[in-house]
Amino acid sequence: MKAAIYARYSSDNQRDESIDAQVRAINEYATKSEITVVSIYIDEARSATSDNRPNFLKMMKDSEMRLFDLVLVHKLDRFSRNRYDSAFYKKLLKTNGVRVVSVLEQLDDSPESIILESVLEGMSEYFSKNLSREVMKGMKETALQCRHTGGIPPLGYDVNPDKTFSINTFEAKAVQLIFGMYAAGDGYSKIIDELNRLGYRTKRGNTFGKNSIHDLLKNEKYTGTYIFNRTERKTNGKRNGHSIKDETEIIRIPGGMPKLIEKEMFEKVQSKMIENRHGPGRFLAKEVYLLSGLVYCGNCGGKMTGKRRYAGRNRSLYTTYECSTRKNKRTCDMKGINKEYLENLVIEQLVEDIFKPEAMENLIEKLLYYSQMQLKSVDEDVKSLKIELNQINGKINNIVEAISNGMFHESMKNKLDVLEVQKSNIESNISQIKRRSQSITYSEQEMYDFFMKDADIKERSPEDQQKIIQAYVKRIDIFDDSIDIENIVTVVGGGEGSRTPVRKSIHRSFSECSHCLFSHSSPSPMT
Repeated sequence: MKAAIYARYSSDNQRDESIDAQVRAINEYATKSEITVVSIYIDEARSATSDNRPNFLKMMKDSEMRLFDLVLVHKLDRFSRNRYDSAFYKKLLKTNGVRVVSVLEQLDDSPESIILESVLEGMSEYFSKNLSREVMKGMKETALQCRHTGGIPPLGYDVNPDKTFSINTFEAKAVQLIFGMYAAGDGYSKIIDELNRLGYRTKRGNTFGKNSIHDLLKNEKYTGTYIFNRTERKTNGKRNGHSIKDETEIIRIPGGMPKLIEKEMFEKVQSKMIENRHGPGRFLAKEVYLLSGLVYCGNCGGKMTGKRRYAGRNRSLYTTYECSTRKNKRTCDMKGINKEYLENLVIEQLVEDIFKPEAMENLIEKLLYYSQMQLKSVDEDVKSLKIELNQINGKINNIVEAISNGMFHESMKNKLDVLEVQKSNIESNISQIKRRSQSITYSEQEMYDFFMKDADIKERSPEDQQKIIQAYVKRIDIFDDSIDIENIVTVVGGGEGSRTPVRKSIHRSFSECSHCLFSHSSPSPMT
């Protein structure tokens, strides 16, 4: 039988040696049980109560291809410490013809083993939750003494050797500046500009952004009130800083920290934040930004996001794509670009490059050639692997024949095991390559039908246009004097092997364009 090994350690108390020990024990078990190990999946410092285990999820995905029959773990708690997750993932594996086997907890399919397995998983879940409860108990005791419980302290504070808080004079001035400017009616952008001008940085040493300013303004600790256990630690395995716990669970101690902001100032700021959040702009109709997530600033590499604003004497509405770095951190000087101008340009370019009859014919010809080259490469790879497989089979046959003739040595058994693993890996590779080749085999008519379904992009609704653009365009880079559009044509049902890039830089003098942002007498798509 073929098996995959899954090993994991979850805390600072466990190291690489823990993984090595698990894998060693599993390999010994596999050798004794005549099981061939074909894959090893390892997650380091990952909790079994969380889905955030990339190699575990990769193993689940690989099981769909029937690459192995068993998943070998050192103990069941390495697989999961949550009974629901354990049952869920085991059901998925069972659907794929794969069974989970614990090396230390020898279980079979008998009713007694099923009950025992449930008990073991229940104990693991209890241990995990009990450990969390004990850790929280210790942290609450620390919190009741108004001491630091871990992590990075808020801006404006330092942590003393005895874990009490003290004021960081330089940072405290930045905190007081932020509260003062916001209370006076200044927006995030103006506050960020002033902080950058004075050389202030966040506690992590980064420039300030709108999110960091918002979170700082909401922090009640600056009034001198020590607060612990205010937000939910995890929701579905992930931290959720916006989910507030019931007041009965929160530790709140007035005077437990050095005060940086007066209570009246803090309450004034909170009222203004609520007022701004419910301002008129909140209820305006939303724009459909056809290029959402595709546009990047050529100066700093940051994403360019949609923005609506009123400008001019008539307070006309203008929509643009703006550099997020400039908007949030004020550290980039890239001007915004008119939304309608850029979207029309991209649509025109798709029609020119893909949907015109002559362009489509040329593109299909290239895709067919690309597909043939890929298939040729697949054939060569399979041929090479089969030659290697024949050589390994020859070596295996030679060893087996030697053993049958009485020439046995322990090293021959070890060599045979190695060869069997190599043989299994090559067979798996051949199967995967053949499956991938199926995703790059399409007829000329299939390709034509695929492109034709989107050829009327200009007549489609904004929502449909957005979907079509997202399917064909990979990236758009905006520079001061040019726009670089990178298209990706995705063949129906294809994977990575079915893509071919079509890249085109459009150099254009913006002063020649009749699309303006603020003034109709000053034609320019840039602002």
